[in-house]
Amino acid sequence: MSIYKEILGDQFEKLQPMLQKRYALPKGKPFEATGMMKKISGGPKWLLPFFLLGTRWKFLFPEQGENIPFKIVNTTRTGPSGEQQVHWERIFQFPKKKRYFNALMSLDADKSVVKDYLGEPSLFYSELIFIVSEGGHIRIESGKQRFVLGSIEIPLPAIFQGVVQVEEYYIEERDVFSIHVFITNPLIGTLFEYEGEFRADVF
Repeated sequence: MSIYKEILGDQFEKLQPMLQKRYALPKGKPFEATGMMKKISGGPKWLLPFFLLGTRWKFLFPEQGENIPFKIVNTTRTGPSGEQQVHWERIFQFPKKKRYFNALMSLDADKSVVKDYLGEPSLFYSELIFIVSEGGHIRIESGKQRFVLGSIEIPLPAIFQGVVQVEEYYIEERDVFSIHVFITNPLIGTLFEYEGEFRADVF
């Protein structure tokens, strides 16, 4: 059973059937898809050095644009303590640069959240809450967050957090998944946003 099926419980069956298939992630069978981001945008220009630094960890990036080719690979792994993990590799092919937004997720069943470690090696941690919305869409919202320095994790006050909102759904008429990721901060406003569509390579 995938960590997403476990975290959603009975709600998993209310997802659109193709979303159920996408998030089932049987062991040894990665989900791979390609598509196009209609738009990718970020925060104010003074944040550019921080976003550029983030590229070293395959975390955030400063490039923005429209109609950016995109690839996603979700792979199930077994962690050092035997826990199930899902590696997320998200690749954005800009005209002159290939950028990544990678993460490693696992389950915290006691808290009913998915643990999301962003970057390689991990630079940022966020608890994620998974919700099935009306119409069978999947919605993801962030909870507690920490800055990661090796084995040290520093809790972030709400004012310094990136508030994450994600919505993903399936458009049957065109056989594509639609995704919208929106990250904001209480002081700065928009930090990072991308919106687009992708189609499974093999399903």
